[in-house]
Amino acid sequence: MTIRGRLAAAIPYLATFAWAFAAYAAAQIAALAALLWYRHGDLAAILAAPYDGAIVTLSVLVLNPVSTAVLVFAARLRARNPLEYLGLVWPRLGAATFGAIGILVIIAATDALLFVSGRAIVSPFQEISYSTAGTEGWLPVMWLATVVIGPAGEEIMFRGYLFGGWVHSQRSAWIAIPLISMLWAVLHIQYDWTGVTEILAAGLFLGWMRWRSGSTLLTFLLHALFNLEGMFETVLQVKHLL
Repeated sequence: MTIRGRLAAAIPYLATFAWAFAAYAAAQIAALAALLWYRHGDLAAILAAPYDGAIVTLSVLVLNPVSTAVLVFAARLRARNPLEYLGLVWPRLGAATFGAIGILVIIAATDALLFVSGRAIVSPFQEISYSTAGTEGWLPVMWLATVVIGPAGEEIMFRGYLFGGWVHSQRSAWIAIPLISMLWAVLHIQYDWTGVTEILAAGLFLGWMRWRSGSTLLTFLLHALFNLEGMFETVLQVKHLL
């Protein structure tokens, strides 16, 4: 293939990434505007408390709907059926059962490795954000943001839009799934390397399940289960039971 041919072949992949980046940037701007409104324009206070429960929760509540809206619009431009393009179809029961067992095995394995190595199972970010959310009266909303809103928005971006634009064959899946998983993991900079590694492992499994089932609704449910278990561990940590 000539250089011109390679460039032409790469354009759809670059366009997919460009739309995802635009959605992420628009969401970040919207979240910052919401935080400035909430903190009465005090940017220094926002930057000084990145783990604050109210700040984290409000960010999730604004970020994900904005990014989702942009990506749904982009999907409508690229496909006759944007829901199918994003993988928003119901999975089979067998795939859902296998996925739930798989994500629980990943959680158990990573927690066991952390415990054996003497590292904390619950990160400082989780503990601080949960505790401050409780103090500020944001705890019920944090549960909603963490278990539902966050997983929905992230799955539409990563296992939905990016996957739909990058995976067209088994060969492309072997490249795209690890790449998408790494992008997803790198964005979770609030965790240390052990937390990012766990997220990467979960991302690889979610990408594989998206490929095998064709359903982003399934990966959303598995992602929600992953986060739900993390919230329960955080509750135990805050209650000094872990």
